[in-house]
Amino acid sequence: MSDRTGIFAGDDPFEIARSWLAEAEKSEPNDPNAIALSTVDADGLPNARMVLLKEIEPAAFVFYTNYESVKAREIEAAGKAAFVMHWKSLRRQVRVRGLVAREEGPQADAYFASRSLKSRLGAWASKQSQPLDSRSALMAEVARIGAAKGLHPPRPSFWGGFRIHPVEIEFWADGAHRLHDRFRWARKSPDEGWSITRLSP
Repeated sequence: MSDRTGIFAGDDPFEIARSWLAEAEKSEPNDPNAIALSTVDADGLPNARMVLLKEIEPAAFVFYTNYESVKAREIEAAGKAAFVMHWKSLRRQVRVRGLVAREEGPQADAYFASRSLKSRLGAWASKQSQPLDSRSALMAEVARIGAAKGLHPPRPSFWGGFRIHPVEIEFWADGAHRLHDRFRWARKSPDEGWSITRLSP
């Protein structure tokens, strides 16, 4: 596509996404890797929340969470998810839709071990998305877990990663007079090649 130049140029959408994220890391004041993750429940009602994207792999996007959370249960029921990553400072966004699989092996162990001790204890203590009597009850559970697990708590079996294998990625950049630039990379399955289409703003 002749006019896919500048920030949109390249034959690998994951490389473009990594490049945009690297730029955002220089200008976004907080959490440039934040994504608005969307799932659907059993009735098809959408759900959205902010999570942190932890890695852009050669063929997937990875984030971590509690597998007993609402988001995880909805992801596993549907096998699909979508997210948008938006940077106000760059006036750009990346939209992704795809199929989802767990990451609960050595990569998840290594990421869990890299987190602060308090974050690791918090992952153990929190029954994510479940009703909570009080913050003091949560802090008491964190203290109890700390005493039981020590300074090197292992990754809990109910906590790990999800890998989104996209079937659609859209790169959007703000344009003058709302004449934005949009390019959609699409394929029917993660095993196929991409088709690239410029979209109207």
